[in-house]
Amino acid sequence: MAACERGYLCAVCGGEVEEIHESDLYLRYVLGEVKPESLDRLPERHIRCDPALAQFIVETSFEPVVAEGPFAKSGLDPAFVADEERRVTRGYLRLLELSGSRGAIWDYPLTD
Repeated sequence: MAACERGYLCAVCGGEVEEIHESDLYLRYVLGEVKPESLDRLPERHIRCDPALAQFIVETSFEPVVAEGPFAKSGLDPAFVADEERRVTRGYLRLLELSGSRGAIWDYPLTD
């Protein structure tokens, strides 16, 4: 994250979201779920503090998250789970790529 983007507190655990690759907000932005004009108004949280989304990251550098309840991937359609794993993991890999980058925020989202 750029220096001006540091210091956001997680709405779930209260800890600082120190890096872009830890940010649920920026993951959702990269995935196209958050508009750029909303970034400064939406609550921030760690990716791990949003298990409904984090469970779909399948990457060796990311310790797996298991969600429970009606949104647990174990109870979802396997085709949907596979699609979400590809999509969300791709978004997470984009965040890793952006770590330390000084690129324009408009260039962050994935293109399909």
